[in-house]
Amino acid sequence: MRTALALVINGQARAPVIAQEQMLLDYLRGELGLMATPFGCGEGQCGACNVLVEGRAITACNTPISSLAGTTITTIEGLGDKENPHPLQQAFIDEQAMQCGYCISGIIIRAAALLAATPDPADAEIRAALDNNLCRCGAHNRIVRAIKRAASALRNGQGRD
Repeated sequence: MRTALALVINGQARAPVIAQEQMLLDYLRGELGLMATPFGCGEGQCGACNVLVEGRAITACNTPISSLAGTTITTIEGLGDKENPHPLQQAFIDEQAMQCGYCISGIIIRAAALLAATPDPADAEIRAALDNNLCRCGAHNRIVRAIKRAASALRNGQGRD
């Protein structure tokens, strides 16, 4: 059974006709070509596929798109781009807070949700917020520094809303 629904993805209105069981990640990657949100574990346990839904970080690999009718979704591509990076993206570059990069889009998305709710998080709050994001590169301290740098930039009006 196929269903039509209305969504806003990265600021653009969409009206996909989807299979009831289709996962959000499959739609983002397969239908829209938004490849920066990777497939990780497929079970919602690694955090690599995090996207924002109404400002809240969720795992796209195990979220049926049919459950998101009428919502606003932001992927890592919707935060910023090369010409106009989001302060989080710029801070991760400045702090060299990534190695392989596979987990980073999910971490940045989760950090964006954190900073929207907690503009000046303590290190412990950052680490707790990222607890469901798996990263094996050992860049954890640089990731925390990057998030604190972005928080400062956002509080000082040096970034997006």
